[in-house]
Amino acid sequence: MPPDNAATVAPGIDVSFPQDGPSGGSVITRISPSAFNLSLIGTYQILFQVGVDEAGQLILTLNGADLLYTVVGRATGTSQIIGMALVTTSTINSTLTVRNPAGNSTALTITPLAGGTRPVSAHLVITQLS
Repeated sequence: MPPDNAATVAPGIDVSFPQDGPSGGSVITRISPSAFNLSLIGTYQILFQVGVDEAGQLILTLNGADLLYTVVGRATGTSQIIGMALVTTSTINSTLTVRNPAGNSTALTITPLAGGTRPVSAHLVITQLS
């Protein structure tokens, strides 16, 4: 992930997913390296994984508001934080992010290398369901 992400992601800051993968359509688009536009009102399945070096949490936000039912984390270790949730929008052009929740005491170090010599990736998959 580094140099794609800063060395650490402070509490209240969004994780970057700056490299595009396959895409099918124009309903879901990138606003910035860390923010994505959901152009239609509907339900979306969100999957993400981010390798970090310390205990921590991640949360989805919609239009800047924390979606409390989406908090995932781990207490110890150096592995991925993985999340999956359904998100329903009520307005067009809603903004979705993955964030290190504000109020947490720990900045998250995005793991640059894990198990080998190649940089590891973080993934965010957004699928429109309805």
